Amino acid sequence: MKGKQIAIVLVSVLIILAGAWMAVERLGSRSKAAENPPQTAPQIPTVPTTSVVSQQLERNLRLPGELKAFEDVAIYPKVQSFVDWIGVDRGSVVKRGQLLVRMSAPEVSSNRSEADARVRAAESQKLEAEAKVRGIKEQQLEAIAKLQSDTGTYKRLKKASETPGVVAGNDVDVAQKTVEADEARVRLLEENQKAAEAQARSYAENEKAVRDAARSTKDIEAYLQITAPFDGVITERNVHPGSLVGPSGTNNQPMLRLQQISHLRLVTPVPESAVGGVAQGVPISFNVPAFPDETFSGIAQRIGQALDPKTRTMPVELDVNNGSGRLKPGMYAEVTWPQKRTESSIFVPPTAIAVTTERTFVVRIKDGTATWVDVKRGVTMGKPGSELVEVFGNLVEGDQIAVRGTDEIRDGAKVNAKPVAQQTK
Repeated sequence: MKGKQIAIVLVSVLIILAGAWMAVERLGSRSKAAENPPQTAPQIPTVPTTSVVSQQLERNLRLPGELKAFEDVAIYPKVQSFVDWIGVDRGSVVKRGQLLVRMSAPEVSSNRSEADARVRAAESQKLEAEAKVRGIKEQQLEAIAKLQSDTGTYKRLKKASETPGVVAGNDVDVAQKTVEADEARVRLLEENQKAAEAQARSYAENEKAVRDAARSTKDIEAYLQITAPFDGVITERNVHPGSLVGPSGTNNQPMLRLQQISHLRLVTPVPESAVGGVAQGVPISFNVPAFPDETFSGIAQRIGQALDPKTRTMPVELDVNNGSGRLKPGMYAEVTWPQKRTESSIFVPPTAIAVTTERTFVVRIKDGTATWVDVKRGVTMGKPGSELVEVFGNLVEGDQIAVRGTDEIRDGAKVNAKPVAQQTK
């Protein structure tokens, strides 16, 4: 009985030991399998791609602008004076040469009277000097004639004196002295004539100077009547009859402001990125808040040719025909400025451009290999949802690039390209 129990215990121990050994073997196999997993071939990622497109850049920029009068002048008096009469008011339409203001200045009238008196005195002196010159010339002619006569007499007497007893020697001496006196008088009259002519020239120059001064006084007096320098509209009036007015530069307001509004200037600042397409003679459309549902147009005529260093914009002036007068100087406008380039540009989707702290690039896929291509961004063109971005870099039309540019696609990595639907402008 005891031997049978011992046998049963031994068999149980053997069964337990066998189960433990099998468990240990099973755990060892699992550990080896974990340490040496089965080798599988690496998978190549699939990258959605799109084509680089070449298009002509054409888009419209919305730029601010300001309407200005084509001609604008603030009218001041030339001299300090009083307003006697003013024939226009704010809003008056005037023509070139039309009398606007008449003024008076008593001191100007007094100066003119004095100038006229000086002119008359100078003219009288000149006439007197000219008469003196003429008198001397007449005396000189008489003296020359007498000299010629006395010289002839002297020559005849001298010749006759060669025959003894015909002419007394004293008569010959008297005739000679007479000729010498006549010659002296002729020389004296010549000197007097030169002096009189010099004095006459001096009086003539003095008369000219006095006349110029008088003309200047008359010109100043003419400034007391102000006429319109061009056709336009009076947009400002600050004086009334009896007002004391003076020249500009003395903190005075202008008497009137005249503006030409039938022809306007529209000044708009064109940003640096768009100045390359600015051309003279191009029609440009614009809108103004006063007429939100209406579109106006102007012609680009005057190009600034230099950028403002603060705003990085270039002013361009448009000529606007405003025959109806509906547009007013000072109105703000929203200009629809067409931006174009002379040559086609390369465009990619915005998502294709990857930006890191070091570089901006797109991922080009060629022969199953990804390559980072550095680019510079240009302008964005297209409708919302289908925009394309202009880029500059080592790309050509038709290159396949990753739709989503990211540094997760490593430079030189192997990928499978999967073309997607092409975005259009």
